[in-house]
Amino acid sequence: MQPLVSIIMGSTSDMPVMEEAAKFFDELEIPFELNALSAHRTPELVADFASNAHKRGVKVIIAGAGGAAHLPGVVAAFTILPVIGVPVRSSISIDGWDSILSILQMPPGIPVATVGLDGARNAGILAAQILAQSDQDIQQRLMSFKENLRSKVVKANKDLKKHNFKYRV
Repeated sequence: MQPLVSIIMGSTSDMPVMEEAAKFFDELEIPFELNALSAHRTPELVADFASNAHKRGVKVIIAGAGGAAHLPGVVAAFTILPVIGVPVRSSISIDGWDSILSILQMPPGIPVATVGLDGARNAGILAAQILAQSDQDIQQRLMSFKENLRSKVVKANKDLKKHNFKYRV
């Protein structure tokens, strides 16, 4: 089985955040790969990975990084694939803002779709939505996922009616 999505992170310390995307792909039965690659410590490996990902059948790359967070942008510079950046709050982070801005503020010609801080699950959902444009099986599983989200909110709203308050109208 070939991966359709590649999840990469700048360091294995990002794994607690990035595993949320992996869990989502398991839920939707989407094949993925998971690697640690550093834009600063292994730039040649990042360039090789990004340049060749499409040749291996990868359709979307999710890149998470903390601190200066150059990984998503460097990957985007070397690939024709869509790149989704996940800013990760890290021990060296300035409350996550350095990561957010490093990923969000890409120069013209090098786009990186960016999700919220520590938003790897949303990155996984976005990647699935990209894949669903050309894969009806993923499209159906994603539609079921979205319907389940809707059902949970409808149920929660019904459950709220059980709470009695003196001035509730």
